[in-house]
Amino acid sequence: MLNDAEKKRYSRQIRLFGEDGQERLLRTSVFIAGAGGLGSVISLYMAAAGFGKIRICDCDTVELSNLNRQILHGSADVGRAKAKSAYESLTDINPEIEVEALLETISEENVDQLLQGCDIIMDAMDNFPVRYLLNRAALQRKIPLFHGAISGYQGQATTIIPGKTACLACIFPRAPPASVFPALGSTCGVIGSIQVTEAVKYVTGTGKLLENRLLFWDGLNGCLDEMACERNSACRECRDS
Repeated sequence: MLNDAEKKRYSRQIRLFGEDGQERLLRTSVFIAGAGGLGSVISLYMAAAGFGKIRICDCDTVELSNLNRQILHGSADVGRAKAKSAYESLTDINPEIEVEALLETISEENVDQLLQGCDIIMDAMDNFPVRYLLNRAALQRKIPLFHGAISGYQGQATTIIPGKTACLACIFPRAPPASVFPALGSTCGVIGSIQVTEAVKYVTGTGKLLENRLLFWDGLNGCLDEMACERNSACRECRDS
């Protein structure tokens, strides 16, 4: 049952999915992989929306070159752990939710522990090896993975539901070459917002999800496109699920 303060804080979105939908958000525990460009947008909007528990994980410190897009952090945070400034920003946005910020490198050895108790996974990474780890963990736990990635003016997003949709390895059988890619803050804003919207729809049971659809954003030309995806019966990750 929502208290009076919660009804007032979330009143404009309660108009969309009702108090029951808001209560579902408050009962949801989220794992956000990364506190960089995408992780900043995702975590801020999830905190504002009232996801009840946010666990955000990042191993890096804030650098000056991050600040064009990583809006969790400010100039005074340069040199500090991203996890620490993330915690402060998110608890300031919404002190009524539970925030856990971890200074950790996501690995094969700790991914299971990091995800303990989480209901959904938000992909805010910048490399595919860790994305594949998250994909595998989502399949094993049977919880959704909301994928997003950006490069310059372009970005992509999809929603992966274990046992129902193509998994990340179905869509990307091989990882793209590792590189330092250009990054525009507003592109992170577009893709991160799409990922949060997908998570809200999933939890509240509203709308049509990006299931078996890879959405592409082309900011340079101001257009969206999508590609249909399907499960690969020979997929190394989800063929047995």
